[in-house]
Amino acid sequence: MPERTRYRDRHIGPDAAELARMLAKVGGGASLEEFIAKAVPAAIRAAAPPALPPLAGAPEGAGALGEERARAELERFAARNGAHRPMLGLGFYASVMPAAVRRLMLENPAWYSAYTPYQSEISQGRLALLLAFQTMIADLCGLDMANASLLDEASAGAEAMMLLRRTCKDDGRRVFLVDADSHPQNIDVLRTRAAPCGVEIRLCAAAEDFAAGAADAFGAYFSYPGSSGRLADWRETVARLREDGVPAVMCADPLALLLLVPPGELGAAVAVGSAQRFGLPLGAGGPHAGFIAFEAGYARQAPGRIVGVSKDRQGRMAFRLALQTREQHIRRDRATSNICTAQALPAMLAAAYAIHHGADGLRAIAARVHLHAAGLATALRAGGKCQLRHEEFFDTVSFEHPDAAGAVAAAAAAGYDIRVAGEVVSISCDETTTEADLEKIAAACGGEWQGLPATADLPAALRRAKPALPHRVFSQNASEHAFMRLLRRLAHKDIALDRSMIPLGSCTMKLNAAAAMEPLSDARWNGQHPFAPAERLRGMNELSDDLGAMLLSVTGFDAVSFQPNAGSQGEYAGLLAIRGWHRERGDEERRVCLVPASAHGTNPASAVMAGMEVVSLESDAEGGVDLDDLRAKAAAAGGRLAALMLTYPSTCGIYNDSLAEACRIVHEAGGQVYMDGANLNALVGVALPGELGPDVMHINLHKTFCIPHGGGGPGAGPIVCKKHLAPHLPGHPGAPEGGRRDGAVSAAPLGSGMLLAVSWAYMRMMGAAGLRAATGTAVLAANYMAKVLGERYGMAYASSSGWCAHEFVLDLREFKKSAGVTVEMVAKRLIDMGFHAPTVSFPRPDTLMIEPAESESLAEIDRFCEALLRIRAEIEKVAAGAWPQDDNPLANAPHPAADLLEGWEGRPYSAAEAAYPLPWLKEDKYWPPVGFVDQVFGDRNLRCALAPDEEI
Repeated sequence: MPERTRYRDRHIGPDAAELARMLAKVGGGASLEEFIAKAVPAAIRAAAPPALPPLAGAPEGAGALGEERARAELERFAARNGAHRPMLGLGFYASVMPAAVRRLMLENPAWYSAYTPYQSEISQGRLALLLAFQTMIADLCGLDMANASLLDEASAGAEAMMLLRRTCKDDGRRVFLVDADSHPQNIDVLRTRAAPCGVEIRLCAAAEDFAAGAADAFGAYFSYPGSSGRLADWRETVARLREDGVPAVMCADPLALLLLVPPGELGAAVAVGSAQRFGLPLGAGGPHAGFIAFEAGYARQAPGRIVGVSKDRQGRMAFRLALQTREQHIRRDRATSNICTAQALPAMLAAAYAIHHGADGLRAIAARVHLHAAGLATALRAGGKCQLRHEEFFDTVSFEHPDAAGAVAAAAAAGYDIRVAGEVVSISCDETTTEADLEKIAAACGGEWQGLPATADLPAALRRAKPALPHRVFSQNASEHAFMRLLRRLAHKDIALDRSMIPLGSCTMKLNAAAAMEPLSDARWNGQHPFAPAERLRGMNELSDDLGAMLLSVTGFDAVSFQPNAGSQGEYAGLLAIRGWHRERGDEERRVCLVPASAHGTNPASAVMAGMEVVSLESDAEGGVDLDDLRAKAAAAGGRLAALMLTYPSTCGIYNDSLAEACRIVHEAGGQVYMDGANLNALVGVALPGELGPDVMHINLHKTFCIPHGGGGPGAGPIVCKKHLAPHLPGHPGAPEGGRRDGAVSAAPLGSGMLLAVSWAYMRMMGAAGLRAATGTAVLAANYMAKVLGERYGMAYASSSGWCAHEFVLDLREFKKSAGVTVEMVAKRLIDMGFHAPTVSFPRPDTLMIEPAESESLAEIDRFCEALLRIRAEIEKVAAGAWPQDDNPLANAPHPAADLLEGWEGRPYSAAEAAYPLPWLKEDKYWPPVGFVDQVFGDRNLRCALAPDEEI
């Protein structure tokens, strides 16, 4: 049955009549194509949408698929994935997401379509759940604090290594000691991060090796349990290292920590790991919530985001991101890390999993997993063929087998994937393992099933003495009714895309269509282990190949890697590819990276991570590269020039004319050009950046290609490059690729592989013409808003063409002088009108950077414009003296309902003016749960976990 409407007509917000009104307002011509010809410079413009490669087996070739056809194709891909039960371990385990968590969170746009909680007043729900995650991780690890998640376990370990390197007072110590019984991908990511920074990774097989390397080391890394399953008591080794000034990182399994002595009690200063076992699907590697916990003394150097407790203007408890001065937009090349994101949604899902099961339920799951492993070990001993490598383990049993390959093959024939290295076989139990599974696996490996033991004791010295997770939140929401109401109450506190427009410049908040999100809940799609045999990942790899081909077709590059699992990781991987290319040519001294002052703050931070020296470039009037300054600094760098990082369109939202010339200057000087893909939503279908000069570019799938932001993550940042850089794309020990010579940057070969289906569905359902129409509509919407708002607000940047790209920047500096109104006040006043603020004070202080994206209808765009025009009128009243500068709706925004019910007497404006400044608010009013949050109080009184008796 043919579908009644095209997907593109539901994805693109304005209909034909609304497009005509917008075109008339801006003088854009009679059609979207006429507008594109006016707004997009001819020098970069593609005459027609780049053709997407034909879909294999699709009779309509490259045409747009309807939703039902796209679903059928996804079914076909899923059917080509294997159905074997993965018991490979290596940091990835099957788990069960409770139905309530899946339906109420994973499939709920109130959670998955929210933005990063920078505007804390409208983010109290997701901040509360992230605080619960931090509380959970800190308690399980026995350390003072944890952050709100990192990208994955492997990169969390690399961040911990660099944390210890930054805080080491002896610069002569350049060695990082690493437990040889660590997951191979973790070791590889550590090596990748260490090399540009001059750090040596030294593997240690025993306590004596750690002792021997202590004099040169700034830190040590232990796995608990080891990759082989071994449980070792590292207490004495860690204590001796600390006496020698070598703090320890412990990579720990959080499920095991419900039963084991926490890393902090073993002497570790830092703990890292992955919360994947807490209900998160395998997903071919992600997205999963990596974590880092640490002693309090590391708080101001720790990477990533930390949620803290503060208070609002009226003294109510309020949550917000703590220590925000560490953000990369502020510290740039002095940032502690390039991480500007987190795995927020996976972290919240993991916290919800823990709340759903409660502390007792989690302990029961951990105990059952260990009991199953003990039963398997007994069966293997009884068979007489297997020699256990370790008698003490949590979930993974490793053993020598006279025919290891045969045992693995027999297990595969029985429907199970297990691990082999030489003559050693390893089998990992998980939450989904049953007694029937164990009986079959034991038989395949020559064991004799004896049944489950009555009990299974861990080593006495490593048994957790203090019960984990004593906090109220992990014991008071066990019933599904209470759990459902908790999640509903938290979601109600926030603004996400399901409630209203989020017009964030540089962040491209667009529709996350239900049809594209469906595979995330499909076990045939999300249940794949990243290191399963290739035949088990056939459908996943075919889809990623097809998505890669489409991305190359719309960008004009030659090769792609999906491994980077965030835009920041894409930047890092792209610069490593440039670095690898220079090194291969013998240009070791090429380390200077030119970065415009207007660039995203992650750019210089990534350059430092890649071992480069950052030199700042001046920007021209349109926010692009100042070519004269570029020529001068490229000449000054000489043979040391490695790269130029730039954003196109410019960070200020303008199609400037400097791209081709900037690339020519750098190439003639022997450097390479990295392009930040943050603004790709202004180019897809209308330009091919790979044909305009850049050598490598990262793509934010969570921006341009519709993966949800999830309250600040997951992200996905694949990189595309020209063919000469292709050999230097990230390699991976779990999936060796011919010709790849550089190391891994993420834990899994496909990064957050599960998410790729979302972008695949979006691109295939839009088709080439739909992608071009989406870009044209996004640019038209931005120009329409700039026209409407520009009549009352000043523009921070003016384009010589008169057109902006997909975003624009309003200049609010004059209002601070005329009325004492700051850009932050405007942001908070928008909350009273039910909107998330645009990007604040970037790329210039006291500005608002606005990006509508193509998914917003004209009615919603007009509603947002009306709100900003109302605020402009309120600023005029303050400037005219009708309201005092220190007591007016802007100065006191936002206004929670409680504030209107008491203490209003004597205010110069009415409660109605505070709460209902626009008529439509009386029909649908968002009430912020707290007032203006005191950031300074929170940082001066740093608290980043729940007290035992606190609810969220």
